[in-house]
Amino acid sequence: MPRPPGHGPGFEVRRQKIIDVAAELFARQGYAATSINDLGRAVGLAKGALYYYIGSKENLLVEIQGRVMGPLLTRTRQITELDTDPLLRLRLLSESLLTIIFRRLDHIWVYEHDYRSLSGPELKTLLGQRSDFEQLISDLLAEAVDQGTFRAMPPRLATLQFLNLHNHTYQWVNPEGQWDAAFLAREYCTTLFRGFGAPDHALPKVEEQAEEFKRDRPELPLDPEAEWRATAG
Repeated sequence: MPRPPGHGPGFEVRRQKIIDVAAELFARQGYAATSINDLGRAVGLAKGALYYYIGSKENLLVEIQGRVMGPLLTRTRQITELDTDPLLRLRLLSESLLTIIFRRLDHIWVYEHDYRSLSGPELKTLLGQRSDFEQLISDLLAEAVDQGTFRAMPPRLATLQFLNLHNHTYQWVNPEGQWDAAFLAREYCTTLFRGFGAPDHALPKVEEQAEEFKRDRPELPLDPEAEWRATAG
């Protein structure tokens, strides 16, 4: 949501903080069960002042969804356009997706559970973004099948297997625990690639390729929010 005319930088800082608190409340209580009064108490603002910053409760849900899908879709498009092996691109995409899950657990919870509370064009936009993201994954999987690295399989089912393995991580992961995004991406992709692999085709050394890529291409970090934070800073 663009900053209204006449509002200084302090307005945007406060608004971003309100979105952070809203994501935490929605994740804990549910979007429908969290009232504007609940949010106002949490951020120390009366209802009128809160609306001044957010416009509406649904605007908060739009912002939370956008914080997930916007950076992720941008980074995924950059990764899929690389001139590299499709398995390497899938591995990089895996780590990028898991990175945003680790960083934005509250947002991911709301993203997964409450998107149906959106309506009209906002819901249509979000569903379109989700479809675009899934299609990018499906295209990479199909490319690996076409080159003979993966066995023939239903494209939709393969895409769902990739997504299900990653998307449910938010339900149990501890960002301060022993496993980070890179470790889980390595483990997930090992499982997927071996399961998808054609029986007569040797899988490439994807982990070595991934480490080389991250070392040689620091201008394309796998953190989907890197550019957003740099701009905001």
